[in-house]
Amino acid sequence: MSFIYNFILLFASQLLKILALFSSKLNLFVEGRKSVFETLKNNIQEFDKTIWFHAASLGEYEQGLPVIEKVKQKYPNHKIIITFFSPSGYEVRKNNTVGDVTVYLPLDTISNAKQFLKVVHPEMVFFIKYEFWPNYLKELRNQNIKTYLISGIFRENQAFFKWYGGFYRKALKTFTYFFVQNESSKLLLQSIDFENVKISGDTRFDRVVAILEKDNTLDFIEQFKNNQTTIVIGSSWPKDEELLVNYINRSSENVKFIIAPHNIKAEQITNIKSQITKSSVLFSEKSNIDLSSFNVFIIDTIGILTKIYSYADIAYVGGGFGNPGVHNLLEPATFGIPIVIGPNYSHFSEAIALVGLEGCVSIKNQSELNDAFNLLLQNEEERLEKGHICSTFVQMNKGATEHILNNIS
Repeated sequence: MSFIYNFILLFASQLLKILALFSSKLNLFVEGRKSVFETLKNNIQEFDKTIWFHAASLGEYEQGLPVIEKVKQKYPNHKIIITFFSPSGYEVRKNNTVGDVTVYLPLDTISNAKQFLKVVHPEMVFFIKYEFWPNYLKELRNQNIKTYLISGIFRENQAFFKWYGGFYRKALKTFTYFFVQNESSKLLLQSIDFENVKISGDTRFDRVVAILEKDNTLDFIEQFKNNQTTIVIGSSWPKDEELLVNYINRSSENVKFIIAPHNIKAEQITNIKSQITKSSVLFSEKSNIDLSSFNVFIIDTIGILTKIYSYADIAYVGGGFGNPGVHNLLEPATFGIPIVIGPNYSHFSEAIALVGLEGCVSIKNQSELNDAFNLLLQNEEERLEKGHICSTFVQMNKGATEHILNNIS
C-alpha cells in the first residue's frame, strides 16, 4: 500500500504541473512550493527551538489560531512554523503575525518529509482538525516527535475505519494525543484501539469569543448603517444571491443590506450590483461619498466580514445551497445575531445545534427566505431571543484551548 500511495503521489505531482498551466489556483499551489525549503533555511537556524502547526486551509487555520496564540505565549523562546496545504489558506494568511515562518507544506513524498523535518526540527507538532499525511507522520514517529491532533473530527466513512484502512490506521499511531470535538469521534478512534483520546471540544468557539474583546468598529459601516435595521449577508454564493436579490429589491426602504460575497471577482460583483434595483455602493467606491444615502453596501474586499457582523441585526450566512454546505456561523453567532442559512448544513455540528435550538433558521426556497426575514424584521422580541440563543450557545462551548494546553507538554 505504501508503494502504491507513493507512486500515485509521484504521478499526481507531475500531473499538477501540467494542470497548473491552465488554472491560476493550481499555479499558486505548484509555484508556491518551489521556494519553501529556501525560505525555511533562511529563517530557521540549527539552534532554534521550533513548534510546527499545519492547517489544510483558511478554516483550519482560524480554528487552530487560539491554540497557536496560547502556545506562542507559553513557549516564547520557540519559533512558530505554520504550513498550509491549500492556496486559499496560504495566500490569505501568509502575512499573519502569530507565525515566525509561514509556508506551503511540500507534497507528502518521503524525501520532502525527511528534508522538511531536518530543516524545521520541531519539538512539537500540531495538525489542525484533519489532513493525515502518511510520510510526514511516519517520519515524525521515527524521530519520536510529540504530535497532536487538535479539534479533530472523525466520521465512519473515513478509510481508518474500513477493512482496507490498515495503511492509514498505522499513520495514526504517530499521534501522542487526539483532542477531538465530540463523543462520536472518540468512540470511532477507540473502536480501532486508540485510547489516547480526549474530548476537548472545538477551538473555533474560543476564537470567536476572543473576537468580542477586540475593537470591531468600522467607521464606514457605521455611517452606512445610520442606526437603521441592517441585514448582513456573509460569504454568499450565486444561488444565495439569486434569492437575496429578489428579497432586497422588494424590501422596505427602512432596511439596509450589506453583502460580502464569497467570490469577489470583478465580474461577479458587477453582476450582483446590476441586479439590485435599490441604491447600492461598492466598498471600492466608498471614498468621499455619503454612505448613509445608500440601501445596499457590497463589500468587494476580504478580511473585514467579522467586524461587519458586529453591526448586523440579522445575518444570512451563505454556502447552504452548495456542497459541502454553509460557511462559518459562529462569527455572527458570537455577536448575538439571529442567523438564516440555506438547506445544506448537515456536515456542520454547530449549524445542526443552532437550527435545533432555533437560533438559526434554515430555508429552502424564496418563500421561506421571505418569511424568515419578515418575521425577524417585524418581531423584535423574536429577533432578540434568537440572537440570545446564538450568543449563549457560543459561550457555553468555549474552553477547548485551555483544555488542550493543560494536556500537552
